[in-house]
Amino acid sequence: MQDEKKYWVGFNMVKGVGSIRLKRLLDFFGKLSVAWDAPMDALLAAGLSEKILDHFRMIRNQVDLDLYISKILEKHIQIITWQDENYPRRLMEIEQPPPVIYVRGSLKPEDDWAVAIVGTRRVTTYGKQITRDSAEYLAGNGITIISGMARGVDALAHQAALDVGGRTIAVLGCGVDVIYPPEHRKLAEAIIANGALLSDYAPGTPPDGVNFPPRNRIISGLARATIVIEAGEKSGALITAKFSAEQGRDVFAVPGSILSPMSRGTNNLIAEGATPLTNPKDVLVALNYTQVAEKQSARATLAAEPEEQAILNAMGYETIHVDELCQKLALPVEKLTATLTMMELKGMVTQSGGMQYLAIREAGQDYQA
Repeated sequence: MQDEKKYWVGFNMVKGVGSIRLKRLLDFFGKLSVAWDAPMDALLAAGLSEKILDHFRMIRNQVDLDLYISKILEKHIQIITWQDENYPRRLMEIEQPPPVIYVRGSLKPEDDWAVAIVGTRRVTTYGKQITRDSAEYLAGNGITIISGMARGVDALAHQAALDVGGRTIAVLGCGVDVIYPPEHRKLAEAIIANGALLSDYAPGTPPDGVNFPPRNRIISGLARATIVIEAGEKSGALITAKFSAEQGRDVFAVPGSILSPMSRGTNNLIAEGATPLTNPKDVLVALNYTQVAEKQSARATLAAEPEEQAILNAMGYETIHVDELCQKLALPVEKLTATLTMMELKGMVTQSGGMQYLAIREAGQDYQA
């Protein structure tokens, strides 16, 4: 796969080849290595336009993929594609997930329990306090904090998570080897040691204003919910909230004074249906995150039973009633409910009421319906 991966990186460098066109190439050629060496008429037939092909020719002729990959690896940057087991499960669930992501640091299964905290760069004293309180509380309860390492709310959220020994992931609008803003170099180093820098832009890509709105869909895509602390009426944080809602994730917004420009965006979100955040504990309750740390510990220390894997395989990707599980597995209801109780303790499933259960899927897991 490592040899094949260089072609994923190669096509990732071609302007106009995103998730949709890359999937067409995979469907048409089977492997990207075949597509890379294919004649132009075949690539046209696979769905690439003449304009994209012009850029592809330039990349193919000028870039030594082996040398480029070696330089990436020398910087301790991981290259993760759709085909890798450690591609984030949450991110894979969104529409048009990035085919390739670059990571400095580490992604871990517990990052499946993640919440994004975003907001304005011009954060007020009120916003600073809410950001710190929220990030510290959530990170202290085993929640990975996702943000964008920008000035203001983003940087405060990352630092607060680190201050309580939590994990945090920064999604960048540039290459993961390019620190922006430059004064956040020490913060970036701390994030790498206790989480990850992540980007779908190739290493070396400089920060550009057009890069940041698209990267916001990755911030929300990695998280089960997004919290907007403060935001003006045209804040980029509102774009993240919009992506989060479109991805079927929860959106929380901190209410503020109707006189504050930095609360106009969050107050508008609440008016449009976002959940008002008055206590970070509300996030844990709303998302069934209570006792996350204990669940992670239980999953690590309690031995898995054969019945648990069978139940996960039978559950699929939607909520399912205990009666339907009984029919699928031919298990006595007493045995099934007892096993589900233990699985809930381990954080493997969550009960949504009415004896309905949902599997909690970690990065790298694949349960068959």
